[in-house]
Amino acid sequence: MDDLTSVPKLPPARDRVVPINDRLAPLYPEFEGLNYENPFQLLVAVILSAQCTDKRVNQLTPALFARFPSARELAECDIKELEQLVKPSGFYKNKAKNIRACCVEMVLRFGGEVPTNLDDLVTLPGVGRKTANVILGHAFETPGVTVDTHVGRLSRRLGLTRHRDPVKVELALAEIVPQSEWLHFSGRLIMHGRKVCLSRKPRCEQCVIADLCPKIGVKGLAEKRKRKKNTKTDSPQRTQRAPRKSASK
Repeated sequence: MDDLTSVPKLPPARDRVVPINDRLAPLYPEFEGLNYENPFQLLVAVILSAQCTDKRVNQLTPALFARFPSARELAECDIKELEQLVKPSGFYKNKAKNIRACCVEMVLRFGGEVPTNLDDLVTLPGVGRKTANVILGHAFETPGVTVDTHVGRLSRRLGLTRHRDPVKVELALAEIVPQSEWLHFSGRLIMHGRKVCLSRKPRCEQCVIADLCPKIGVKGLAEKRKRKKNTKTDSPQRTQRAPRKSASK
C-alpha cells in the first residue's frame, strides 16, 4: 500500500488541481502524440499505439494509410497484408484483427464514418473508454478525460485519487478538473509522466509541481531501490572453479 502517513499536509485535491494544471500548461502547450489527418486515421493510430510508442506508430501509418485510405478499404483488406503493415507496432495479429473488425462495423453501422459519441465508439472492436475519449477530444473537440498508465500513476502520486481502475480514475478527475481542461489536463499528465514523473525514478528535483505533490508511493520506490542495491552489494561473490584437469590416457 502507499505510505499515506508521512506525506506532507497539503490542501485537498480539488484546491490543488487547477494550480497543478496551470504550472504544467507552459511546459506542455501542445500534446506530442500521434499524427493524423482525420478521425479515421486517429482511430486506427490509437489502436496501434497500445503497448507501442507514438513515434513508432507515426513511422508506420503513412504507408498504411497510403495503401488503405478509408475504413471501407480496410474492412475489405487481406488480413495478412494488414498484419505485415502493422507488424512494427507489436502484437500485430491482434491489432490487425481489431482494426479490420472495427472498420467492418463502421461500414455496416455508421456508413464508414467514425462515431461521434462515447456510447457508439465503445461498441467498436478494439475501442475502450480511453481510446474513445482520445478520439472525441482530439477529432471532435468533445471534452473527455483520457486515462492511460501515466495519468493513472500521476493521479495517485499527486493524491488526486486513490483508485486504480481507469474508469474510476476518469470519473474522479472529471469531478475536480474543469470540463474545459479535461483533455488538456490528461495530455499534460501524460507528457509529464513521460519526461519527469517517471514510474520507477521520478525526477522530483526537476518537477515544477513538487510542492503541490504529496509524493504518494515515492518513498516506497526509493526504499525498494535501496534494498535491491544492498542485496546486490551484500551477495557473496561466486568463486570460480579451477578448470578440471583432463584424465591422462
